[in-house]
Amino acid sequence: MTENNNAAAHRDIERIRRVFRDMEHNKDIEENLGREFIEELRDRLALIDKRSTEPFTLVILGDFKRGKSTIINALLGKELAPSNVSPETYTINEISYGAETSAAAVLENGQRMPLEMKDIARERLEVLMKMFPAKVEYLEIKDPSPILREIRLVDTPGLSDLNDLDRQVTQYLVNADAVMYAASALLPFSESEQLFLSQHVQPRRFGMLYVLVNMIDALDTLRDVERILGRFRRLSEKIVPNSFVYGISGADELKRKLRQTRLPDKGTREFYETQFMKFELSLQRDIILKKDIIRTGRVMTMLEDLVNETNAKLHMYSEMAELDSRRLEDKERDFNEECSRITAALEECKPALHLSVTEMQQEAEKWMYEFFAQLRVSILKIREVDDNFEPVYQKEDIEKYFYSFLMEKVGDAYRTCIEYHRKKLDEIVDNMSRRLAKKLGIEDLSQVTRSTGVDRIMRSLGKNVTRQVMGVKLIGTSDAFPPATMGSFSKILGRRKQTDIIDIALENYDDIRSNIVRDITKVYQDLEIKAAAQLDAIYSYQAELGRETISQARRMMEQGSSEKLTEVINAAIDSLKAPAEILSGYTSEKN
Repeated sequence: MTENNNAAAHRDIERIRRVFRDMEHNKDIEENLGREFIEELRDRLALIDKRSTEPFTLVILGDFKRGKSTIINALLGKELAPSNVSPETYTINEISYGAETSAAAVLENGQRMPLEMKDIARERLEVLMKMFPAKVEYLEIKDPSPILREIRLVDTPGLSDLNDLDRQVTQYLVNADAVMYAASALLPFSESEQLFLSQHVQPRRFGMLYVLVNMIDALDTLRDVERILGRFRRLSEKIVPNSFVYGISGADELKRKLRQTRLPDKGTREFYETQFMKFELSLQRDIILKKDIIRTGRVMTMLEDLVNETNAKLHMYSEMAELDSRRLEDKERDFNEECSRITAALEECKPALHLSVTEMQQEAEKWMYEFFAQLRVSILKIREVDDNFEPVYQKEDIEKYFYSFLMEKVGDAYRTCIEYHRKKLDEIVDNMSRRLAKKLGIEDLSQVTRSTGVDRIMRSLGKNVTRQVMGVKLIGTSDAFPPATMGSFSKILGRRKQTDIIDIALENYDDIRSNIVRDITKVYQDLEIKAAAQLDAIYSYQAELGRETISQARRMMEQGSSEKLTEVINAAIDSLKAPAEILSGYTSEKN
């Protein structure tokens, strides 16, 4: 979208808003469709207005101790975001433009406690937080840094450490315009990190995701750097295809900008310094300069949802308005009977679901046994010699890289296996849910919203039932592996200095294989539980939707004549044709 097109989009947004404002103040609609209809419409419009006017927000995410605050400080060129904090004192930090540098703690009870900048240091904040009358919701930091004139930065807690802050992080993510994800070059791209990206970042389809692999300065050689970044790029592309991976050192970049003594150079400084500059250039070119266009696109999407959902409601009301009192009672009785039949059908789905998951689990076990057979061959090849009977691989290289090689190979096989079956299970649940939706008579609603799947149906009317129910949480996992498998690798790591690491690996080979299969069994059991919950959620939502519709029809019938009601509904439906036509042009442009 060009600047000229963006200006035209703003005019179209105003035209669509005008239609809804007229609907919001229409007395006939309020009298016939009820105050609740108008209030819900007003709330949605207020949210869209807020998204149109609030600062452009760039959120930085990542697990604890990934250097998120240091990266923000490096961007700003000053130590502003609190760093070196403990999980107990980690807060969400909103950093935005202000004429002078200032700080305040915004509490959950709405109070705002002014702070001095020295108060946001760990030691001071720990003391102050105990004295505040309520828990800290977030820290508000203001500063006149030039970049803050363009965007608001949000520094979030470690995603895996503070479960009680997940709600806040999720809320910021919902309202984010762009995302930076901080990872560490010293740790694998963990299961929990990949899961968070696939569940919470990928579905929101941000125009761009920056994956910042921090602490590159700790790696010894450029070969190590390329190997680590190659892994991050492969995994990131699988999860979020439009992600951009940069290998940086937030700590060294901050020292460079502050003209302080920099970190020791191991021969990689030029690389990670250039990478940070490329990241800043992309941020300026692809985010800051296009922020208005990005925000316009998000508002258009929100308006499209509002038009479709309102249209869906009005069509359902129109259908109900044609019923008289006796036929409405018949409809309600038929609906309750159908719900009983659906309950039985839902229970009939579960044995088939169990059988499918069992077959997937058996297939996964077979694949893993085949993989381990090939892995043994690969391990033995490491000991091969050349024509002069010299080892192909030097002992120091084996000691240095073999352990990470082994973990990465096993981890990749494990992830690939589960991801393949998770997609197949998605398809199975989707087909089952479509059949359930069909039995509940949702097909017409699907057509009204131009839906192509159950997700859209579930989102209509703003219900919070999403496919995230299918997200598999690997309970008890460590950073890289499930617990039983990690125990086997710990044995290898613990004995690597006592004897040859390949001997240790072969000695524990069967143990690793058995444990990975045992862990896979637990994961597939969890997959089945989540899939069954998905089906239950779909049914519960659709049943609730049907009952709400019947109750609303009864209220509308009591308030006035069906002729007047039909007239008001049809007029409202006609008024949405122009917004739908406007938005269809932008939808086809995106596709």
